[in-house]
Amino acid sequence: MPYDISLFSLDTLIAPVAKATEALARLDERLARSPVRDGFVERQHFADAAAALWLEGELVHLEDLVLHDAHMDVRTPTHELTRAHAVLRTRRRIFGQKPDWALSRDGFLALTGRDGAMPAAEGQNNREGEGAGASPVEADGRDDGEDDLLAEEFAEIDAVLARSSKILSGADVPARTPRSDERPDLIYDLDWNEEERLAEWRDVIARTRDLPVILRAAVLLEAWSDIEVLQHATWLGPLFVAALLRQEGLAGNHLVSLQLGAKNIPRERRRARNRSDRLLAFVDAIHEAALAGLKEHDRLVMAKSQMERRLRERRVSSKLSDLIELVLSRPLVSTGMVQKGLKVTKQGALNLVGELGLREMTGRGRFRAWGIV
Repeated sequence: MPYDISLFSLDTLIAPVAKATEALARLDERLARSPVRDGFVERQHFADAAAALWLEGELVHLEDLVLHDAHMDVRTPTHELTRAHAVLRTRRRIFGQKPDWALSRDGFLALTGRDGAMPAAEGQNNREGEGAGASPVEADGRDDGEDDLLAEEFAEIDAVLARSSKILSGADVPARTPRSDERPDLIYDLDWNEEERLAEWRDVIARTRDLPVILRAAVLLEAWSDIEVLQHATWLGPLFVAALLRQEGLAGNHLVSLQLGAKNIPRERRRARNRSDRLLAFVDAIHEAALAGLKEHDRLVMAKSQMERRLRERRVSSKLSDLIELVLSRPLVSTGMVQKGLKVTKQGALNLVGELGLREMTGRGRFRAWGIV
C-alpha cells in the first residue's frame, strides 16, 4: 500500500511549522555572515553523527569520534564508533557537493551505495572445442583455473587496499552495498526489498512538492521511518531531508542536524500510534535542531571574541590565532592534533593551549583533550 500523505491535520501543524521555519531561517541568516560558520558546520557534523547512533541506542563519545577522525585513537575503534564516523563522512560529503546533488539520481545512488555495484565475477572461460589437443596443465604444473582464482584474489586485495588508502586520506569514497545474492541471511533479511522501498520514498518526495518546506521535511522523515527504507543505514534518511532543506534554500549555509534535534524529542512522541502526533514530533525536532544551532552559534561567537583578546600585542608570526581556528572547528582538540595542525612540538602545543586558557575536557593525566568553555 503506497504511503498516504493526506492523513494528517493541518490545524495542529500550521503553528509549529511556522515556528520551526522562523527559527531555521534565523539560524541560516546568522550563518551567512558569521565569522565562525566553518567551525560551526564542522562541529554540527560531529554532534549529529553522535546523535544518530544515540537514536539507535548506541553511545558514542564525541572525544572518541574526534580522535578517530584524526587517526589518533587511544583504543581500538568499536563498531559503533566506525558507524558514527560513516555518518560524519557522509555529512561532509553531502555538504561538500552542490545543494541539489544529494537528491539527484547520481547523488542518491552514490549515497545508498548503488553506483559502485560490480557485476558478478565471470566464471572460468568455457574452453570446450578450443584446442582439444592442449593439455589443461601448464608447464609449471599449475592448472589455468588455479591461476585465474589466484589473480582474482590478488585483485580483490588490491581493491581493498586502494579503498582503504582513499578513506584514510579523507577522499570521498562511496559506500559499498553488497548485492542481494551476496548478503548473508544472518545479517540481512533477504525478503527486504530495499529497491522498492527506496522507490516508494522517492515517490513521496515527488508527491510533496507543493507542501511548505518544513512540513514536507517532516512528512519525509515520518515516511522514512514508516516505510523502513534501509535495513542498516536508518541515519541516511535524515541526511537526505537535511539536504532537501539546503536545496530549497531554507538552510542554504549549513546542513541541519536533524538527528541532534530528534534526540531532544521523547521516543514516545517519535513512535506515537497517531500519524499526526508523529509528524508534530518531527516538526518539533526540526525546531529543536534550529534552537540548538542558534545557541551553539552564539556560544562560538562569544568564545571567539574572548579568545581573540589574548592575541593583543602578539607577534604576527604567533600560532595562537591558528589554534583558535582549530579549537573552533572541533568539539575538542588533543596535543597530537595541535602538533599536527600547527606544525609545532609537543611542548609548544602545551604552551599554546596554556596561553589560550582552554578547558581540559577529559580529567586525565594522559591522552588529554581541551575545548572551549
